[in-house]
Amino acid sequence: MTDRPSWVPADVDEGLPSAARVYDFLLGGGHNFASDRMVGQKVLEVQPNGRQIAGSNRAFLRRAVRYMLEQGITQFLDLGSGIPTVGNVHEVAQKLHPDARVVYVDYDEVAVSHSELMLGANDNAVIVNADLCQPEEVLKAKAVREMIDWTQPVGLLMVAVFHFVSDERDPRGVVARYRDALPSGSLLALSHLTADQMPDEMAGVVEAMRNSRDPMFFRSFDEVSALFDGFDLVEPGVVSAPLWHPQYGVQDPTVEGVYVGVARKP
Repeated sequence: MTDRPSWVPADVDEGLPSAARVYDFLLGGGHNFASDRMVGQKVLEVQPNGRQIAGSNRAFLRRAVRYMLEQGITQFLDLGSGIPTVGNVHEVAQKLHPDARVVYVDYDEVAVSHSELMLGANDNAVIVNADLCQPEEVLKAKAVREMIDWTQPVGLLMVAVFHFVSDERDPRGVVARYRDALPSGSLLALSHLTADQMPDEMAGVVEAMRNSRDPMFFRSFDEVSALFDGFDLVEPGVVSAPLWHPQYGVQDPTVEGVYVGVARKP
């Protein structure tokens, strides 16, 4: 029997794969278990571009944060933040604006535990253990109330999370409740996996994740666009990830499979 890593909370079932840890594996991280790597390998078998798609999504996150900073936003709420890896929100934001504040939110115990270790010495970044699909609980969390100034615009990040939210959980309604809480001038960055370009390969990804803690629900262009209802999309609108403000740096402009957009709260 192998020793349990010190960063694993005692009540975590290492045999049950989770989206946060599979994503960490696809990004080349080291905070995942054998069960996560097994699912990750299944994903790569049916979608050989899995690592490139994950990397493209991650690159969009960094570009969106830079864009928000340029618009004068210096406080961020990152929902479904996952396991911190190099180039996470606080690293990008605080490199350009040292006083930028970041609140991460996730319900994966490993993501929360590792974030707490990583952010322990950072007074302007914190992790909240909560389910993003319960906006009222997230918004009333002590760290959210203390770190976010709700009289000033907020950078709301919903990156690579809603393809884990079923229609029954009403993703449009969830986004709308956060939208209604945001001050005018706030910006939303959202990305979502799709099967529009590669239906067979992405169907295989859904099957690979079916028995994990976080099954997947891919959506079409129109369905992803509808998540921005009530916001004003900034140019170029909802597009494939590499096409969104590539001037900030894109490694591979041909990668498809992720729709992204940034929009402003009127």
